[in-house]
Amino acid sequence: MGEAKILSSRIAYKGRHIQVREDRVIEPAGYECSREIVVHPGAVCIVARPTPEEVILIRQYRHATGRELLELPAGTLHDGEDPRECAIRELEEETGYRAATVIERARFWTTPGFTTEFMHLYEATGLTKTEVHPDDDEVIAVEIVRRTEALQMIEDGRIQDAKSMLGLLRIYCRGGL
Repeated sequence: MGEAKILSSRIAYKGRHIQVREDRVIEPAGYECSREIVVHPGAVCIVARPTPEEVILIRQYRHATGRELLELPAGTLHDGEDPRECAIRELEEETGYRAATVIERARFWTTPGFTTEFMHLYEATGLTKTEVHPDDDEVIAVEIVRRTEALQMIEDGRIQDAKSMLGLLRIYCRGGL
């Protein structure tokens, strides 16, 4: 198939966490077009398991959706930060738990049609309670639910966040549904 040929590229917007880049390209099929790309530093999400049958979820308001979402703890990578270290930091900041074991279980593009965001999925076990340290703009409620309840939440639509759906299904349904 090949790659696109970039004819020009410019930063159309630069924000605190993201940039929007506008590229003029010739696609592999020969079509010339403009592409708007959200440039993102990457992120992590964590399936934190206090016991084999429990998982930690967080509930927080997400402005883009206009409502609260129930999701896995997650966060954006700092410049040059190791993804595993980010997962350890974000888990404690958002949930008040520190993990003895943190293992990467998957890596994926979140929405490759328009963003460079690449996410690392971790499983965290051997949890010890510490203190929650959310960012100044975060109001987070921590919920510990049974594995079966978390999977039911995906089924009935209470969990609609893609990274959370993928993370829960990846950890709990490795042998199939």
